[in-house]
Formats: sequence, C-alpha cells, structure tokens
Amino acid sequence: MVQDQVEGAAQTVVGKVQDAVGGLTGDTATQAEGKARQVLGKIQLNYGETIDQVREAVIAKPINGVLVAGAIGFVLGAIWARQR
Repeated sequence: MVQDQVEGAAQTVVGKVQDAVGGLTGDTATQAEGKARQVLGKIQLNYGETIDQVREAVIAKPINGVLVAGAIGFVLGAIWARQR
C-alpha cells in the first residue's frame, strides 16, 4: 500500500537522523533506537511493496488469486483442525 511505503520511508529517514544524532552526542540508547527505527521502516516499506505486487498479480490473473487463496484457506483450516 502506498501509505505503508510512505510511512516506512519516513521511519527509515527518521531512524537515520536519530542514529546520527546519537552517534554525535555519544548517546548509545538514541543510536540504538535509530537503528531499530531504520529496520522497522524498511520492513514496513517492503510490506507495502509486497502488498502492491500481490494486488497487481491478482488483478492480472484473478483465477490464480482465487486458487492461491483457496489453498491458503485449506492449509489454515487443516492446521486449525489439527490443533483442536
């Protein structure tokens, strides 16, 4: 989703700035928080890109999308039934 991509990119930038400020001031906690934000931002950015790619693939080939969704539902149902 575009929103996830924008938020992920923003978190990455904020994390880089926070990491740099922590490095300049010698504050390891701020630096570590900045690195964590960068990682989370990249994850969110990649999530948004993946969702967009899946959406485009389903639009291009809707039958494949239905088959994949059915297979996932079947597997999750089998796992759920086994746990009971």
